[in-house]
Amino acid sequence: MAEAAVDRSSKSGLGPAGKPFSTFERLVAWRYLRARRKEAFISVIAGFSFVGIMLGVATLIIVMAVMNGFRTELVSRILGINGHMIVQPSDGPFTDYPDLSSRLAAVPGVKMALPLVEGQVLASAQAGGSTGALVRGARAEDLTKLKTISGNIKSGDMVGFASGQGVLIGTGMATQLGLNVGDLITLTSPDGDITPMGVSPRVKSYKISGLFEIGMSEYDSSIIFMPLEEAQLYFNAEGLVQSIELFVDHPDDIDTLRPKVEQAAGRQINLTDWRQRNQTFFSALQVERNVMFMILTLIVLVAALNIISGLIMLVKDKSSDIAILRTMGASAGAIMRIFFMTGAAIGIVGTVAGVLLGVLVCVNIESIRQFFSWISGTVIFNPQVYFLSQLPAEMQLSETISIVVMALTLSFIATIFPAWRASRLDPVQALRYE
Repeated sequence: MAEAAVDRSSKSGLGPAGKPFSTFERLVAWRYLRARRKEAFISVIAGFSFVGIMLGVATLIIVMAVMNGFRTELVSRILGINGHMIVQPSDGPFTDYPDLSSRLAAVPGVKMALPLVEGQVLASAQAGGSTGALVRGARAEDLTKLKTISGNIKSGDMVGFASGQGVLIGTGMATQLGLNVGDLITLTSPDGDITPMGVSPRVKSYKISGLFEIGMSEYDSSIIFMPLEEAQLYFNAEGLVQSIELFVDHPDDIDTLRPKVEQAAGRQINLTDWRQRNQTFFSALQVERNVMFMILTLIVLVAALNIISGLIMLVKDKSSDIAILRTMGASAGAIMRIFFMTGAAIGIVGTVAGVLLGVLVCVNIESIRQFFSWISGTVIFNPQVYFLSQLPAEMQLSETISIVVMALTLSFIATIFPAWRASRLDPVQALRYE
């Protein structure tokens, strides 16, 4: 085989002592990748190395994309219904909230200021069933601007809400209580009227004017939107609000807006941003993401170790060929480069195949989830557990490039030692051993 390779390279005008990575070296490396019958076991090891790298890279891309999708979807939904910055009073209630909201909304970088009255209630249906809920009292014009809600009305409309005669509830709560548009929902608040016998719970029924669905089950099953004036009456907060939530253009640059908001307020306020309110949650997501990356990298590492074992066996099997090449003028560097290209080719092809497989799965992740749910007859990725109604996947170019670089680096490093051993093989001993 080695002689035939030398003959072909000689006919093309290239000899064993040619320049690095010459046609001759590539020809021999390619020949070593093509298994013959007696080299079947080596071929099997190379196949396992290829499959291992492909699956490792694909798994890394898929898992990282799903975790990125999780974070993006959760952030967009959490920040879509909750303000990026929460303004609360520190020197008395917000009785001047209309003027204060206008001043805060005029700050450059602030999209909207949303005055709110909030309170916990027990929501129940006349037909039976009850659940805890958070009532958020907001102005109709503000809620119309909040597209996370007004743009996701699945049934009914906001006409009744705008007229102050109805409330909006999530589809999850409607399903849980068996309610629909036009039905009455009864709200019970422990902070009711003061009587000689003590504080009596306040119980009042409201007509449901619309059902919204933002795609996050925790919110769809627990939040009720009520007209601001009605919420002020219900929670004994006439003429004031508890907080003003600000929605900004760039949530990640929230620190630059703090002094501007404080100056526009013109009074003592407490400011809390979305990072502080969700710090534990997003920190846990980041830690989990980093740990998953390190764990899944081990799959690629194991595949790279298979490259080492396969190349070592190949070097041992080809010791006589190496000796012949050396005696015919091939340098130690040429032998090292031949076996380096042999092992690197497995890593390169496996990485490319892994990227293609990972991209294919990420693009069709929701269809794949539905298919396996249909096959198993169970709900995979239950929205009641994972908060989101669909399985998200968001690939990031920089992250995909880092995965590719990591896989190629491990593959290249794995080939160095076997290639070095091949280059150090003594021709005389190799021929004597044969």
